[in-house]
Amino acid sequence: MSDARPCRIVGDVSDLPESASGAKHLVCWGNIGFMAIEGTAFALAAGTYLYLLSQTQGWPPAGTRPPDLFWPAVLTLGLLLSEIPNLWVRCRAIAKDEWGVRFGTLGMTIFGLLLLILRGIEFAHLNVHWSDNAYGSLTWMLIILHTSHLITDIGDTAVQAVWLFTHEVGDDQFADVEDNANYWTFVVLSWLPVGALIYLAPRLG
Repeated sequence: MSDARPCRIVGDVSDLPESASGAKHLVCWGNIGFMAIEGTAFALAAGTYLYLLSQTQGWPPAGTRPPDLFWPAVLTLGLLLSEIPNLWVRCRAIAKDEWGVRFGTLGMTIFGLLLLILRGIEFAHLNVHWSDNAYGSLTWMLIILHTSHLITDIGDTAVQAVWLFTHEVGDDQFADVEDNANYWTFVVLSWLPVGALIYLAPRLG
């Protein structure tokens, strides 16, 4: 005698879309979780910086000049301006504009590389080496932490640009471009408090 039981349909999912974007896409929530983790890392680094600042007489120590302001000001302006094409690319992804996301990600890659050059110049104007003292170590830690996010997102954008120009663009690719644009906004906004610690805190003590 067969022990098999008849199948029972508990729901019909045939009308559900094959793909999604924004908060309906699982990758979006993964991206949000990643930004939360990285934001916590920034907060811990900033807390360490502020704690040692409060426990040290002279910040920076005597004989050490605060970082120069010109190049970080140029970089900060560039980061803020980059949000204009970045938000445009995000809108093109939501609108499922194939050529818009292709040329938009290419443009953001070029923009990002230019900003990375500015960051390289910025390193040369910190006026302290990471091994000089605790102030130097924390200053370099903060700027390297943010630089790692710059490199990560620029690299991701470059890979997306190559993929979009060499493959068919579907709903999943549009969702990926949207998530990448959201992450770039996180990179830009996270620099504002980090940059304030590096360049303003030594001048307020």
